Amino acid sequence: MTFNRSRFTRLTVLAATVALTAGALGTSAVVAQDDELDGTGVDIELVVKENINPFWVWMIDGATARAEELGASLHACWGVNDPDPEGQTVCIENAISRGATTILIAPANAGVTPAVELARENGLMVIALDTATDPADAVDVTFATDNYEAGVLIGQWASAKMGDTAADAVIGMINIDPSMPVVGVKRNQGFLEGFGIDNNDPTTYLDETDERIVGQEYSHGNQEGGVTAMELLLQANPDINVVYTLNEPTAAGAMQALEAGGKTTDEILMVSVDGGCAGVTDVQNGIIDATSMQFPSSMASLGVEAAIRYAQDGTIPELSEGLDIFNTGVQLITDDPQEGVPSITSAEGLEICWGSA
Repeated sequence: MTFNRSRFTRLTVLAATVALTAGALGTSAVVAQDDELDGTGVDIELVVKENINPFWVWMIDGATARAEELGASLHACWGVNDPDPEGQTVCIENAISRGATTILIAPANAGVTPAVELARENGLMVIALDTATDPADAVDVTFATDNYEAGVLIGQWASAKMGDTAADAVIGMINIDPSMPVVGVKRNQGFLEGFGIDNNDPTTYLDETDERIVGQEYSHGNQEGGVTAMELLLQANPDINVVYTLNEPTAAGAMQALEAGGKTTDEILMVSVDGGCAGVTDVQNGIIDATSMQFPSSMASLGVEAAIRYAQDGTIPELSEGLDIFNTGVQLITDDPQEGVPSITSAEGLEICWGSA
């Protein structure tokens, strides 16, 4: 299916570098300047996880705007929900059939890897956005947030905020899905490390033994799921005072359930990841205490540029040092800064949320 939206200001590579100074761009790769890129004849299929979460809408918008600017053709396709590897597989198969040259994909989980491999066998360049494939080298390159670092930042902030009382924290965790998508695992495990909890095997979750973790549930990344997950956590332990959520819609749902259960925002430390404009507003309004901001518009723009550069001369961007991705940066947003944890305010975050600068 094709997705067309009104044009909006994209985040250029230069602007991304400025905006992410406090983040972790950290790569030697350089994407070509606009006047060197000609997308004529480049046919890109953008496959996202679903089209409800604003994160994916912003990514579609960013990719569409950049493709239009550079003269490439772009179609967008998505699964029915998150995760939906079967739906994404159909998107990829259709793209191969119509003769697409490049696939940009935010993979649901390892279930879509065979289709990714099929695309590459058929000569398509495949670029992952936001989420690394399983295994990571199933694609040519990945443009993504260092999701582990995003988790570490909110964990460090929560630990610093609690101070000595962190030793007695009562932690509820809301993950995306029992299938443990890579993004969900990295955020979860990063949070635990940042908070000072032994995460045992950092490639999986639910194997921790720290008694401060009193429950882990799933939201499937949406607000309704956040409500249900938080209700289950409160049934297991009504004394929860720290809540980790994999994204901000989940956090909003969790706070809804907490308030319905008689809890106030002053009693709960709520941390999350994404940095969407709505999520940053929730930080400003005291619903979320701290969140790690990603830059999906930048991921999408960089993906389109890389697709065109590859079609022109076969160049593939280098990975960021020490990572299996091209790191597009992360920025902690909070109005309650803690010593030793770099952050910016919600007002500053609203100026750059998801690459809107």
